[in-house]
Amino acid sequence: MRFLFVHGTGVRRERHDALFALVRERLGERFPGAEVDSCFWGERFGAGLSAGGRSVPGTPEGADGDEEAAEWGLLLADPLCELRVLAEAGWAGEDREDDPFAMPGLRPAGEGVLELLHRLAGAPGADGPGELRNLLDGTGLAAGFRPALEAAAGSAEAARAGARATAEPQARELATALARAVTAGALAGAGADADCTAAERDRLVELLTTRLGGGARVPGARAAAVLGRLALRVTTQPVLNAWRGSLTAGATPALGDILRYQARGAGLRAYLRERITARPGPTVLIGHSLGGIALVDLLALAAADGGPVPGVELLVTVGSQAPYLYELGALTALAPGSRLPYGFPRWLNVYDRQDVLSYLAAPVFPGDPRVTDHEISSRQPFPASHSAYWKQQSLYERIERAVTEAGTV
Repeated sequence: MRFLFVHGTGVRRERHDALFALVRERLGERFPGAEVDSCFWGERFGAGLSAGGRSVPGTPEGADGDEEAAEWGLLLADPLCELRVLAEAGWAGEDREDDPFAMPGLRPAGEGVLELLHRLAGAPGADGPGELRNLLDGTGLAAGFRPALEAAAGSAEAARAGARATAEPQARELATALARAVTAGALAGAGADADCTAAERDRLVELLTTRLGGGARVPGARAAAVLGRLALRVTTQPVLNAWRGSLTAGATPALGDILRYQARGAGLRAYLRERITARPGPTVLIGHSLGGIALVDLLALAAADGGPVPGVELLVTVGSQAPYLYELGALTALAPGSRLPYGFPRWLNVYDRQDVLSYLAAPVFPGDPRVTDHEISSRQPFPASHSAYWKQQSLYERIERAVTEAGTV
């Protein structure tokens, strides 16, 4: 009996050798007389950047674009975050609570802004007709505008920030922060359905700011400065921009192998067939991730052509996306809804719920007695769970059982 291990995406020589040594050792313990071989394809059929990564845009000059994108990233996640800065921090040195000469009973200027906000939120036709209405309709934000307006108007953050905005400059900044909160809320509510450019977003902020009694955004304003610094630290966009080249190069083996296989998988499948048939006798194929996809394709295509791959008694896929690709209609060998062809071998599909790249096979091939799913729990988070199968004794126990059930000797 012979085992042939087919590695997954992103694996190159050093990683392959370490991984296969582990698999060979564990299989050898349970099948002392079996031949355990490997099919290393990563360097021959794996992906690389043929032009040295010259397709990747360079790092942007200056941080203005980074900061703006990062700010709006925070606002989309939490539309009230800028108001929260003003509500908690206020305007140091100018806060009414810190001013011993503040006149009792004098209404903070920010309360006037809040009155305009509540009036806007309570007016049925406050968003039209006119430029504001046209802008909302044209960007897909109309449905979420009023809920966002009401959320900002009813928030404790707005009330607190309004109370702390004692002077007119502070009230103008408050108006801008409220306008940004409403705009961000509408954008977040629309999600992927939003069709809004940055210029349209900024114009919406301007129109709302004007209606709330404000003017242009105050340069160096407190909330904007704090939010900008925070956004650059906690959001991913500046990091992605700065490291895009190295990130692309680093991701190329894993992601690129999948894309390359989908476009030009025939070469890998031919190589796998050559390696499988190089030795006579019963063979158990073990495919990890993309290796499992290629094996399913190869075996299904061969069986459909009336000539099953000689010697294959059992297929074991581990952490495989083959069932998912089948459902998508992206599996080369099988159209959605089609059955596994006669001559396809027994199939043991091993998955881990924590591995987001593993899928169930039996439910998408219902009633097929050849297909069995088996769950393994590594108790590891993703992506560690995608490679954690190989040290689990339960994996080899289940393979041993499947070999016995298949009658492979």
